[in-house]
Amino acid sequence: MKVGVAGQGAFGIKHLEGIQNIPGIEVITLTGGNQAATEEVAKRFKIPHFTGDLGESLKQPGLEAMILATPTQMHAAQGEQVLRAGKHVQVEIPIADSLADSERLVKAQKESGVIAMGGRDVFAEAACSPSVSNSLIPNPSTTASGATREYSATPA
Repeated sequence: MKVGVAGQGAFGIKHLEGIQNIPGIEVITLTGGNQAATEEVAKRFKIPHFTGDLGESLKQPGLEAMILATPTQMHAAQGEQVLRAGKHVQVEIPIADSLADSERLVKAQKESGVIAMGGRDVFAEAACSPSVSNSLIPNPSTTASGATREYSATPA
């Protein structure tokens, strides 16, 4: 599966570190706010494309999903942008900073039909435990601690 990561900071790096340990996942684009840092992280993880523009990342050939590890105030708008582009999305928690924005994400997911997931460091957990499913959207998955989590695109 070809994925992209938005966020070159600590959480983005945690996802990238975890992804390295999951067969079949290839990071093909990195979107970041600080271009010097984004380039450095892209080179470190051998990511062939990096940019400051999420829209540009979403146009990369073969891209199937994005992980948003960006500041909270960006989550809702970026999540909606990814969904409207027809890509699956995993949004770091919190998925939005208001109920209205969270509801907007749910609406965009329903309209797009692709998977949306709110979660934290799923790939980092996968890197710690071989029992974690190597699928992008585990449902359910086993965390490194052995706890089971359910992920869903819509509220229960």
